[in-house]
Amino acid sequence: MSSLETELAGKTVLVTGASSGIGKYAAIEFAKNGSQLAVVGRRKEALEETVKACIQEGKLAEKDILPIVASLDDADECKRVVKETIAKFGKLDVLVNSAGILIGGSIETLSLEDYDKQMNINTRSVFVITQAAVPHLKETKGSIVNVSSITGLRSFPNVLSYCVSKAAVDQMTRCVALELAPYGVRCNAVNPGVIVTNCHKNSGMDDAAYEKFLEHSKTTHALGRVGDAEEVAKSILFLSSNKLSGFMTGVTLPVDGGRGVMCPR
Repeated sequence: MSSLETELAGKTVLVTGASSGIGKYAAIEFAKNGSQLAVVGRRKEALEETVKACIQEGKLAEKDILPIVASLDDADECKRVVKETIAKFGKLDVLVNSAGILIGGSIETLSLEDYDKQMNINTRSVFVITQAAVPHLKETKGSIVNVSSITGLRSFPNVLSYCVSKAAVDQMTRCVALELAPYGVRCNAVNPGVIVTNCHKNSGMDDAAYEKFLEHSKTTHALGRVGDAEEVAKSILFLSSNKLSGFMTGVTLPVDGGRGVMCPR
């Protein structure tokens, strides 16, 4: 058994956005290391698939996983997921805020409704869930990992509210890190580049447009390829581990194949 497995075994981890993409793979990675899981998502069927994957690929029994169907654009729902996690497991060691949506639009085309929807899910839910989780994380000297984006660190046209929402998550990460450091609670973020998930398709891209986007993205990432969700998930585990990253807090960690240091034309 590795030192990471020894550390994470029996820890209680709450992962939002766990029905697909980065959140799903993060849950699977924690399951492989024996952590108890509360997994949150909007779609019951997809969340059930995550639970199955955690049992099959991980070291967990069904009793060790709590699926929670919730809409995180509702503040009361955000509070409920923390309440149900504590009711089930009695503690919280790691919070992974992975839920997010992508809505395209510029300053000229973006509707106020879509701006608010994206900010509510991508940023406000992180605030509400984290605030509800803080008392429990202070008890365990736990860790928070927010899933941000390279768009939080760099600016891109035609995804204005997405960029703004992720920049806000980055600043929230740094503020929370300073506020909770006296209690031994760390707060960091990962900032992925283009990752193969359903995020872009859910934003309205059809298959042809998405394939064209992925092909172009090879030229905008220094390593010449896009990333996969498992790579980001392993970075989340790294930041959640006191043994591996115990002297890191307030970090916004690019997992982006070098995109953030490029100036692609």
